[in-house]
Amino acid sequence: MAPISLADVVSALPSDESWGPSTTSDTLVDGVPYAAYSKGDKLGRMADWTSEGKDGRDGRGGRQQYNRNYRDQQVYGAGTSSLFAVQVAEDESSFSVVDNTRTSTKTRGFGRGGGTIFRGRGRGGRDQRGGRGTFQRVGGRGGQQNGYYDNRGARGGRGRRFGWKDYDKPQRNRDSSVNIKPDWQMLEEIDFNRLAKLNLETSAGEDIDTYGFLYYYDRSYDKPPVKNTERKLNVVDRIAYNVTTSSDPIIQELAEKDEATIFATDNILSMLMCAPRSVYSWDIVITRHGNKIYLDKRDNSSLDMVSVNENAADAPLEASEGNKETINFPTALALEATFINHNFANQTVMESETSKYDMSHDNPFYNPSEETEPLASKAYKYRRFDLSLEKDEDPLHLIVRTELDAVVKNNISGEDQFLTLKALNEFDHKAQGSGGALDWRTKLTSQRGAVVATEMKNNSCKLARWTVQSILAKADVMKLGFVSRASPKSNERHVILGVVGYDPRKFAEQMNLNLANGWGIVRTIVDMCLKMAEGKYVLVKDPNKPLLRLYQVPADTFEEGEEDGEVIPEGVEEEE
Repeated sequence: MAPISLADVVSALPSDESWGPSTTSDTLVDGVPYAAYSKGDKLGRMADWTSEGKDGRDGRGGRQQYNRNYRDQQVYGAGTSSLFAVQVAEDESSFSVVDNTRTSTKTRGFGRGGGTIFRGRGRGGRDQRGGRGTFQRVGGRGGQQNGYYDNRGARGGRGRRFGWKDYDKPQRNRDSSVNIKPDWQMLEEIDFNRLAKLNLETSAGEDIDTYGFLYYYDRSYDKPPVKNTERKLNVVDRIAYNVTTSSDPIIQELAEKDEATIFATDNILSMLMCAPRSVYSWDIVITRHGNKIYLDKRDNSSLDMVSVNENAADAPLEASEGNKETINFPTALALEATFINHNFANQTVMESETSKYDMSHDNPFYNPSEETEPLASKAYKYRRFDLSLEKDEDPLHLIVRTELDAVVKNNISGEDQFLTLKALNEFDHKAQGSGGALDWRTKLTSQRGAVVATEMKNNSCKLARWTVQSILAKADVMKLGFVSRASPKSNERHVILGVVGYDPRKFAEQMNLNLANGWGIVRTIVDMCLKMAEGKYVLVKDPNKPLLRLYQVPADTFEEGEEDGEVIPEGVEEEE
């Protein structure tokens, strides 16, 4: 074979700039239509019903399956085979086989009604505990989040959230704080959603008069206790009065002088202002006498008790709900918390007759000839607030009796600052109803913010009431004590783990507590009563629903000898 010269090879190259064989637009080969094809194309069948389509056999193959099955056919000429494809009609593409077999599906109802959203139980993950975006098993402490229910709610995305075996839990049916009698006439029913939208800006108030005296606060309680030592909570027998509004002689005098239209105590007023946060049932007796409105409480009312974990996602259970620990019943915990608060306020002050702060007048409720025990450190400030609107012809004022617990010298200026002393109590962080609380003994010093945040969640109503009472009294500092049981199995002995001071107004901001909303609620209830005839009314929080009901009752209701209207809490014996 003759050798090929380099010049012949070069001359045989195409003249254009592209490489490879020359392209042609001619689709005819000897007059027959022709389309390039690859070895992967199946030419022996006009239709192949056994091969899987791009979407897979069941139509759920997706893009990944398409790429996996057809990646080897993406070669030259493979795409032009669509020229021979049959154009399927649109009505055939939507055709599907209908399964007409009968299926029996049983639906199960959860709770009462279909609109309840169950919030997360326990602590949700690492950064937040029991928040709205988290969900865990009931009573969990730092467990794993359930990712399926976390964002979707229930199956199918219907907005319901459930925990571990929530479907087996019975609906909480609490008892009302007062027996509703047949002769009571219901006048209004107010939902909490309406109350949350109210708003009324008021001034800071003015002092009318002060009574009582205050001891100085013992600053040693602000320091953390020495390691391996505990500061016991002692029983201090001191007299503290909690007289209702209409029985207060000072308020009676102010009403005769026509100093205001509405009269209340800070205990009653704070409950009304924080009503949307409440869960347990409570009641307020409203009396209209002439153009005066008196907000009263019944004897042994639930307003006098300090609730425990009322707002927890898994609140303490009653005996009827399966709780076998009698000391952890809600009523028993309330009695324990009330006992702790009374003794804590008396123990943390330095009793000295030579160094105490005297108010303008003596205690109006104390009679030294009849009482044998000494008085507790307590000051009463009667303050007036203006609830008037621009459209009102006559001004509408409210007088409230506020309370202060102690006084302390400012470290910088040396001026006297007024305090309110309150105590949070821990019963058992592992027990049912603890609300996912941390162990205070180990976490209070190192993770105080987390402990306080958990208490804000579990005791939102109680802390809001304390904050409102401190602001109404114009207290400079609100001291919160952290008291725990010496043994989780006994509610008789307690220890003080620490005391933290807060500015009530800044604490209200941290809790998202809006005082203007509280004043709007008070003004709305008062306007309802002013439009009605003179008489006695009862405002009752529904025990199982977030709403208030206003009843008109006979004038002799709750008078002496009238015992039918009172509900004695379970576990509390009636005094003979």
